[in-house]
Amino acid sequence: MKVLVIGGGAREHALCRSLSQDPAVTELHCAPGNAGIAQVATVHPVDQLDGAQVSALAGGLGVELVVVGPEAPLVAGVADAVRAAGIAVFGPSAEAALLEGSKAFAKDVMAAAGVPTARSYVCTTAAEAAEALDAFGAPYVVKDDGLAAGKGVVVTSDRDEALAHAAACEQVVIEEYLDGPEVSLFAITDGSTVLPLQPAQDFKRALDGDQGPNTGGMGAYSPLPWAPEGLVEEVLATVLQPTVDELRRRGTPFSGLLYAGLALTSRGTRVIEFNARFGDPETQVVLARLRTPLAEVLHASATGTLDRLEPLRWDEGAAVTVVIAAEGYPAAPRTGDPIEGLAEAEAADGTAYVLHAGTKAAEDGRVLSAGGRVLSVTATGAGLAEARERAYRAVERISLAGGQHRGDIALKAAQ
Repeated sequence: MKVLVIGGGAREHALCRSLSQDPAVTELHCAPGNAGIAQVATVHPVDQLDGAQVSALAGGLGVELVVVGPEAPLVAGVADAVRAAGIAVFGPSAEAALLEGSKAFAKDVMAAAGVPTARSYVCTTAAEAAEALDAFGAPYVVKDDGLAAGKGVVVTSDRDEALAHAAACEQVVIEEYLDGPEVSLFAITDGSTVLPLQPAQDFKRALDGDQGPNTGGMGAYSPLPWAPEGLVEEVLATVLQPTVDELRRRGTPFSGLLYAGLALTSRGTRVIEFNARFGDPETQVVLARLRTPLAEVLHASATGTLDRLEPLRWDEGAAVTVVIAAEGYPAAPRTGDPIEGLAEAEAADGTAYVLHAGTKAAEDGRVLSAGGRVLSVTATGAGLAEARERAYRAVERISLAGGQHRGDIALKAAQ
């Protein structure tokens, strides 16, 4: 199978790494890719938001499967353009991707499907926002209705800060605060069959102890030793399958990756948000544990044959990812700095490796920083403590001027 992956971050590097290890994949391409992806796939310059460009590239390469990584191309209809060209594609249509593209749409779908979530108001004026904030009280949860690269949510006890965030967005969803730990659960679906993956937890705040500003994610780990027994089965029955069934009923079937961000509250499991693609950095740890070859799973989703797959096989051990971010991230990340120690960070036995996020190759062969989140250092082990120790040992071997990372990824869970 010839495969083309669309995107250029650490999530796409994780996808490309897994696909490159799949014996069924005879050719692997990525557009636009990055300096790390170029080591495992042939990279191509392309505007990933332009469906005509992407489908033309896929057709020219003769690929049999296109995997769309980021949310923006999905909401822009790139998967629709590829499907229209007669090529199998992993990723939902633009209409179905509104599940991530619009928080208000997602709330409407959840209400119709009976999916447990936070009570909320959709607000378009300052007066509506103020009324909603007062109705729920602190801590305030204010979400930009549209795509915001994982940084459109403000959770604060400062009413003025909450109002300012609402004022900066055209439309916001203001909802009750959900207590309890958060869980990320991915599911692969073809629009009917839903295949849940292993749960993970990510770390959104920039600094240790969940302090500092919200980010796209500073690290993740899997499995979750503290998660209640039967959680995956419960979420499949009460959240994932009802949502997929409701979208199919509406005539906008969802195929691809359905991501449920969950809060395990004192009143039961509640959906915080849906995403329409693999999450970053959770993908890095979930794929590190997946033993079933990835291409056949993604192709089955794209071709409506998930019900014919054997049960997924998983590594019994653990995986931890630590994100190295640029100086100034998330507000104003500095780019263009050389990165040293990448080869030294990789373990010869494959138990620690570096996935590139915001990187580019310089003409002299050096790897330079080119984004806010620069690298995802990923390691596996028999348990979380071993995976964590390997990940941080690898992090210490990497040098990036002004680089920052959290020191407490998976710390509590590993103890």
